[in-house]
Amino acid sequence: MAEPWMGAVPQGTAPSRAAGGAKPGPSAGGQGGGADNERAATLRQLAGRAYQLRASTRAADHFLTSGLGDDRKTGSWLVSTALSLADGLAEDLDLMVRGLKESGSDAALVTALEKMRVQTHQVHASVRGAEHFIVVDTGEDRETGSWLIATALGLAQGLASELDDLASSQKRSANDGVIDVMPPGGGRRAAG
Repeated sequence: MAEPWMGAVPQGTAPSRAAGGAKPGPSAGGQGGGADNERAATLRQLAGRAYQLRASTRAADHFLTSGLGDDRKTGSWLVSTALSLADGLAEDLDLMVRGLKESGSDAALVTALEKMRVQTHQVHASVRGAEHFIVVDTGEDRETGSWLIATALGLAQGLASELDDLASSQKRSANDGVIDVMPPGGGRRAAG
């Protein structure tokens, strides 16, 4: 049975937005921490998508600043990719925060995710603004678009790192009750 917070990120929807994304599997080998492990897996997926967002904004920044016509076209496509990634990530973080608030989950987790949700919307707004300006033929507008992409890149770098750190901390807290028991000749992990 799904935990209340899991309703926040629609199963099968969030991972499909990421290229090659997969649904989170069951908690680590069915061991302790079930919902916490699933939460950590979901956060890890969101972090992976934030790293994809970072990569697309970084590549867009590179191609847009080169000044060559074909590179600008590539940069423009990368901006569109970043916009789509930012939109999906913002939507999923909105849903997750709403679900966690409704379920009365850990206030510190909700606060951390709320901050990241705001950052994601800022990345989205920066990329959306950049998309508008880079298609215009004046140098000043293209420069504005390039600055907006650089802004989005900085925000995306911080977002990816923070989501990754949060996922790691959730995974550690989920595994606090699991200890390694290694009998002579090998064996399996046992819950403590």
